[in-house]
Amino acid sequence: MIAVIGGGPAGLMAAEVLSAAGKRVEVFDAMPSIGRKFLLAGRGGLNLTHSEAPETFLSRYGARHCEIGHWLEEFGPQQLRDWARDLGVETFVGSSGRVFPLQMKAAPLLRTWLHRLRAAGVVFHARHRWRGWMEDGRTLRFATAAGEVATAADAAVLALGGGSWARLGSDGAWVPLLVARGVGVQPLRPANCGFDVPWSEHLRRRFAGTPVKTVSAEFVTPDGALIKREGEFLITGHGVEGSLIYAFSAVLREGIEATGSATLHLDLAPGRSLPRLTDDLAQARGRDSLSNHLRRRAGIGGVKAALLHEYATEADLASPARLAAIIKSLPLRLVSPRPLDEAISSAGGVDFAALDKNLMLHALPGTFCAGEMLDWEAPTGGYLLTACFASGRAAGRGVLRWLAESSPATTSARSGRPSARHAP
Repeated sequence: MIAVIGGGPAGLMAAEVLSAAGKRVEVFDAMPSIGRKFLLAGRGGLNLTHSEAPETFLSRYGARHCEIGHWLEEFGPQQLRDWARDLGVETFVGSSGRVFPLQMKAAPLLRTWLHRLRAAGVVFHARHRWRGWMEDGRTLRFATAAGEVATAADAAVLALGGGSWARLGSDGAWVPLLVARGVGVQPLRPANCGFDVPWSEHLRRRFAGTPVKTVSAEFVTPDGALIKREGEFLITGHGVEGSLIYAFSAVLREGIEATGSATLHLDLAPGRSLPRLTDDLAQARGRDSLSNHLRRRAGIGGVKAALLHEYATEADLASPARLAAIIKSLPLRLVSPRPLDEAISSAGGVDFAALDKNLMLHALPGTFCAGEMLDWEAPTGGYLLTACFASGRAAGRGVLRWLAESSPATTSARSGRPSARHAP
């Protein structure tokens, strides 16, 4: 029997690969039902993948693009769409290039997928929280409502998620279990997260919960690279969050770790050049207040005006040139990422150096890892899910290769030995 621990996309894809090859597979998950985080992630529209060019798509994985590139060669965005179609789930490309199921939701896809896996013989065990191994280093321990149980497995795929959304099962509780076995694990950190900003009480009280739309943002990394994006974000009581902020979260987090803070420069009027904006603001105000002048001449009002007043000095407000300059490059100072459990995903995890080419742990032969528990991260936009699916497929194929490379006698014994489950 092969055990898959974790019922998210990575674990389920590993189970599918293994069951399709004729292996007996059992899936264990700590939650009362399978795929809870997957379902919640798709509640507002399941963004499966992205339609952009392969080289651009791969670049979204940053420092880990080489490792993830190997997975995507076998199972990339188009293969994921083909797989969904085979499940009876048609997809479409949205205006942003993101790919969604026609029904938009995750539930129909997950329901059909689980039905197919059960029909293939996959057995599911809910409310089974993995607690590591017995003394033999192979028998798996699980905490259940009825007490601790143990399961003997010929191989195991760990797909336990990262450290965000603990209420849905991704709590990082696996980290000390692997570290105790000599596996290298990088600390889990928030990714695709919000950040704290030291707002004035006025701005916090008046504008928390307000979206800031149609702005451009740029950030200069410590090595001098300029990153620029356009989009929108949300003012919160603590600071900022939303799609534009998430796109910068990795470099902002690293900047804060390096220097104690990070400054994101916002262009509040991305449709106007600096010279034009300066000329517009230099027009005579007449009897207009500054607020009316900003709204009429620069299109700056509401929350954008509040942000401007938050950072501009009296001297800035009195000079059209200085006022235009700060509108085009408002310095938003971020002091810390929000807590890990609030993040959409996590960075850090099992070191790639701890894994072989099959995603098997060097320290624990027969134990494979997949999904977000590995040390990689990606922005939202379908990149996270695509790599989770692809890594699960890679781990499943890795198990098959490892079994095939074992001696014939050992392989035969593995294939025929039943699962043993008992109270220790």
